[in-house]
Amino acid sequence: MGKKVNLFQMVDKKIAVIGAGSWGTAVAVLLAEKGFSVFLWARDDKLAGSAQSLRHNPCYLKSVSFPENIEVSSDVAYVLKGAEVVALVVPSHGMRDVVRRLKNYLDISSIIVSLTKGIEIDTHARMSEVIASELSNVFYEKIAVISGPNHAEEVSHKIPSTTVVSAHNKEVALKLQDIFMTPYFRIYTNPDIIGVELGGATKNIIALATGMSDGLGYGDNTRAALMTRGLAEMTHLGLDLGAQPLTFAGLSGMGDLIATCTSRYSRNRDTGEKIAKGMTLEEISAETRMVAEGVMTNKAVYELAKKRGVEMPITTAVYQVLYEGKHPRDCVSELMQRGAKDELRAFGY
Repeated sequence: MGKKVNLFQMVDKKIAVIGAGSWGTAVAVLLAEKGFSVFLWARDDKLAGSAQSLRHNPCYLKSVSFPENIEVSSDVAYVLKGAEVVALVVPSHGMRDVVRRLKNYLDISSIIVSLTKGIEIDTHARMSEVIASELSNVFYEKIAVISGPNHAEEVSHKIPSTTVVSAHNKEVALKLQDIFMTPYFRIYTNPDIIGVELGGATKNIIALATGMSDGLGYGDNTRAALMTRGLAEMTHLGLDLGAQPLTFAGLSGMGDLIATCTSRYSRNRDTGEKIAKGMTLEEISAETRMVAEGVMTNKAVYELAKKRGVEMPITTAVYQVLYEGKHPRDCVSELMQRGAKDELRAFGY
């Protein structure tokens, strides 16, 4: 029987949260409410100053107040000094540059945990691989990832949520499980870091597809088909890269897929719907001031699957819409008329 954890025990530990977007803000508040000294890094000086004085983030989750033990700064050296845990919560396309910026200020004993979902376009690397490639080997055993169905809007309002932590070192995963666990945020461990990261990244592509289906006016049957067959091709790629198939049936796979494909908070689903209704990526970006993670991840995963000879028809269809100008309705027609297949083939049976 496991040891019971005192979830709100006050502790004298410093945690650095790198990235002051909505998810970074939610993570910072969650950790601060457990009693940790949280230092939130914002790239923009103006945002950091405003958030520190207003005691909330003026750009994201504006209604969420900061506990007194959150300090916001744009000084990366100040934020990282003495941090026991460094939580990276930045867009996947900016991860490498951020790690390069902070690596000279990291404490050698710090645990580095990525809460970012995505695949790097140029290298096709997962976020833990990007981090490891930029840091010295001494950090390899201290790198971890957290991924799951965790909309920042819901976590910040203490709506019960669950997620998964995975690390190269089991003790690191257990320590992060203890640190992040609260009565409304439940953490499970999973040793399959490849599968945990791939699930979190690839489900965004399927969310784009379900959004396109919604935008075309299709129904529940179509959405369910895309989600189920999307899970199959996510698993197919995972198996090829060394992941465990059961990981994709868990929170970082199916769980995150369900949330992202159906939620009103999902930028990826919303982006897909707007594209199907005739908007361009440029117009969507101008309206939302951000690009959905799945747009860039789709390009990386499409290229990776093609390179490795892994069949991913939904991912390919989304790529054709985003990067080749194909109409979503034509893609649906082609997907429906593909040659007959065995349902379990993608799962390795």
